[in-house]
Amino acid sequence: MTDEDYMRRALMLARRGEGRVSPNPMVGCVIVKEGRVIGEGWHEKCGGPHAERAALAACAESPQGGTLYVTLEPCCHWGRTPPCTDAIMEKRLARVVVGCLDANPLVAGNGVQTLRTAGVAVATGVLEADCKKLNEVFFHFIQNQTPFVTLKYAMTLDGKLAAHTGDSKWVTGETARAHVHRTRNRLSAIMVGLGTVLQDDPLLTCRMEGGRDPVRIVCDSRLRIPPDCRLVRSARVSPLLIAAAERNARAEALERAGAEILLCNTVNGRIDLADLMRRLGARGIDSVLLEGGAALHFAALEAGIVHKVQAYIAPKLIGGAGAKSPVGGQGFAKMADALPLRHMTVSPLGENFLLEGELACSPVS
Repeated sequence: MTDEDYMRRALMLARRGEGRVSPNPMVGCVIVKEGRVIGEGWHEKCGGPHAERAALAACAESPQGGTLYVTLEPCCHWGRTPPCTDAIMEKRLARVVVGCLDANPLVAGNGVQTLRTAGVAVATGVLEADCKKLNEVFFHFIQNQTPFVTLKYAMTLDGKLAAHTGDSKWVTGETARAHVHRTRNRLSAIMVGLGTVLQDDPLLTCRMEGGRDPVRIVCDSRLRIPPDCRLVRSARVSPLLIAAAERNARAEALERAGAEILLCNTVNGRIDLADLMRRLGARGIDSVLLEGGAALHFAALEAGIVHKVQAYIAPKLIGGAGAKSPVGGQGFAKMADALPLRHMTVSPLGENFLLEGELACSPVS
């Protein structure tokens, strides 16, 4: 097997940490000696052992003289756990193969240099693009201190979110909807506008076995969210954050129900989404799934806070001049002003398709 083969295995292991390690990165590790895998591990949860230490602990025999494959540069500083470089040197690994360097300024090449100084042979950049993509959220957050924002919607082939009557259950099938819940499990928060709350009365939880509910965020500048909606009624079970411009008579009742009100700056009477992202980042919220509605979608695009788009496409036609499309608002005036997507991928999900791409504003390459 090649270095790439073992790194692919490490990437597969790393994904097992989805939804459990934030704000840390997902990391996988494989230890090989004389052509045999003798230990594997991954970062299972924030505060738990890093992938390298987990793999070393799982070794069936001494790893001395072996090769350690890891998707992200080993840490060389004390955080919640001791440096992984120390463990690698103590176990006398002969070689370390790194997928990509760490963007954390406390590491950022220092882990590799520490190992090389100790006489360990180090190779870097093996499946680098895949390793960076795995942790696109981590890389963005560690460099910008604001959440990585994914704009998600489901639409028919003619670009409709719902029928002209407002009926939208369901645009896509079960496989696509299950994929959405895996995304909710992976990301830290989910955000909608007040209009979506008033129209759909959503719960915005993660409905998958063993899943983790994201922090639920509602943009509601005038604090008009109904106290009896499902979001507020479940606020003591799953966190609810309401972004508002000011407090009013409804604020205390919402807080008694368990909701938290976050006061933000405004632009033209609406929540300043860039300001909101800075405030969320200061709370350690590293990622946001933006799920509606159409006006909020355009406002987010116009504000430049969106990094990735996930469009679930159902091969059906519903028509209707008054039926809503995924992105509303005033829109850009010229086709030349349209926001281009890059690195597009298409994935089949049952009878539906998922189109994913990055906005050009995204620093992830």
